[in-house]
Amino acid sequence: MIRVRGLAQQPYPMRRILCTVSLVLLIVASASAFAQPLRLAAPNVVEISPRLVTSGQPTAEALTGLKAQGFEAVIYLAPPTVPDAVPDEQLIVTRQGLVFINIPIRFDNPTEADFEKFASALRELGRHKVLVHCQINLRASVMVFLYRAIVLKEEPRVAYESVAGVWSPDVNWRRLIEDQLHKHKVAFEPF
Repeated sequence: MIRVRGLAQQPYPMRRILCTVSLVLLIVASASAFAQPLRLAAPNVVEISPRLVTSGQPTAEALTGLKAQGFEAVIYLAPPTVPDAVPDEQLIVTRQGLVFINIPIRFDNPTEADFEKFASALRELGRHKVLVHCQINLRASVMVFLYRAIVLKEEPRVAYESVAGVWSPDVNWRRLIEDQLHKHKVAFEPF
């Protein structure tokens, strides 16, 4: 039997309230202690926030388990014809009731229009938990960085850490980053 000091002296209604509150706190503490960390079988997984994750191409099995991990949408930024694409990715994702959006960005020529489509799609998904991925998290990391710096107005230096942890953008991607930051008057020079 668990004894709470002073509980026996409390009137019955107060004792009942204290016991209920104690039970709720115990349940909450237990649930957080057993919370599962993000497990996604994909290259270069970066958890930006509890609602936004970037990665390279997840395995078919990982895609099948997205709903169980709380994801509500997937934005895929590579053309579905790339060699390592998962066949039927859209079907795998939508069968779980998740939103699937494909914005096929050419790796050698990312454009302002690509960013605008991406920003619009992510904005429309609002508070949903979203996986943004491409082949190895190069396209995804840059697009999410730009979204965070331009749309969410996050500190660009902090937002850029998620790109720098994955790769050093090549000339085409540097140009896109610089052009978009300049256009939106974001003072940050990552290169």
